[in-house]
Amino acid sequence: KVKRGRRSTRTLLPQKSNDLSVPFHVEHRNIVENDPSERVSAEASVLSSRVHYYSRLTASSDRLLSPPDHVIPCQEELYVYSPLGMAFKVTGGDGGAKNPSIITIFAIWNTMMGTSILSIPWGIKQAGFTLGIILLISMGLLTLYCCLRVLKSPKSIPYIDTSDWEFPDVCKYYFGKFGQWSSLVFSMVSLIGAMVVYWVLMSNFLFNTGKFIYSTISVVYLLILVTLKAIRLGFHLEFHWLESTQFYVPEFRLLFPQLTGVLTLAFFIHNCIITLMKSNKHQENNVRDLSVAYLLVGLTYLYVGVLIFSTFPSPPLSKDCIEPNFLDNFPSSDVLVFVARTCLLFQMTTVYPLLGYLVRVQMMSQVFGKHYPSFFHVFTLNIFIVGTGVCMAKYYPNIGSIIRYSGATCGLALVFVFPSLVHMISQKRRGELSWPSRDAGDGIQLSWSGLHREQSLGNSS
Repeated sequence: KVKRGRRSTRTLLPQKSNDLSVPFHVEHRNIVENDPSERVSAEASVLSSRVHYYSRLTASSDRLLSPPDHVIPCQEELYVYSPLGMAFKVTGGDGGAKNPSIITIFAIWNTMMGTSILSIPWGIKQAGFTLGIILLISMGLLTLYCCLRVLKSPKSIPYIDTSDWEFPDVCKYYFGKFGQWSSLVFSMVSLIGAMVVYWVLMSNFLFNTGKFIYSTISVVYLLILVTLKAIRLGFHLEFHWLESTQFYVPEFRLLFPQLTGVLTLAFFIHNCIITLMKSNKHQENNVRDLSVAYLLVGLTYLYVGVLIFSTFPSPPLSKDCIEPNFLDNFPSSDVLVFVARTCLLFQMTTVYPLLGYLVRVQMMSQVFGKHYPSFFHVFTLNIFIVGTGVCMAKYYPNIGSIIRYSGATCGLALVFVFPSLVHMISQKRRGELSWPSRDAGDGIQLSWSGLHREQSLGNSS
């Protein structure tokens, strides 16, 4: 494929046009389709030389001498030029393989499901059983609405090709450098927060696994484990609406913002949803597929949280004894829990380097303009991230609080504020903004996000 301004350009090819004269036209009989036995013509060689000539004249930052538009073929007329003097037609101009809806749905489900699932029972305990269920459903719907705003945001920008844009690019378009850097900072908070949680959990799982080793596989196994424990323990519920008892917490508690912080990170996929949905084969089904994925995630969280809270043995233990990582409520010698810890340890060990890569690429590219500026820069960044995880694992291994703090911080901007502001600004520029009929929901979101962040950061368990 021809790329402007690149020295490695090796493609050409005939471009059809409605004009009477087509510069550098190469007859189709001189282009190889599937059989590489026929050589390209002299005209094709001339065109290739001209493209190479432009590429050698221009630097990576100089667009003045880039190949002009009439040299670059259209997408439907791309041919790969071989150094041996042959040209092959490029098939599949859709830019990559597309996935059916079922694959897209499960990809979003698997991507969104993370360590937050371990803290859902603790969050329900903090909010109260009834209020916890209401908040889980409400936050799922609210974050889905905001995620749909993010997904549609590039298409709301007129006269610009936004096909390869991500949400930080949209923020930069509407808010300038402030939007670009603030979205980067909040994205870093979510990623580094996830890496800290992973390090704490890996330390915890490795310690408990080391205490009980046999010769002895992620979310599916965790669901099976929760179901088996529920069957064995039975349900232990008493409804006390406003007052706590010796073994039970009230149904509505003032600590509920701690659950909203956890749920914000639990439903967070806003910084990569545009990329994930680009691979969907049927783009017209994006809203439906995203909604189904959120439904599956919400049902999974609801299933785990309600079962663990309901079956927690009260008496003899109080519901307040539910740990931020509910696996810590089971002894290290429990075989089923041991297998769950081992599977999660393996999963986190493989995902942790990927999160580190995402942090490095996003931060280094914005600060230094390169994904890998030098060994020293990358080494320093890795030392900082790993050191933060080690310190938190040693001095504050409370994954529930870590998740709610990072969730409240990144959720303030990337989940609630930026998607709502982008939507309202785009509507205002089109003259479609009205109050309160169409955008009352956006104002509610902004008010809710401010209250949500203030109370989540202000409450300590």
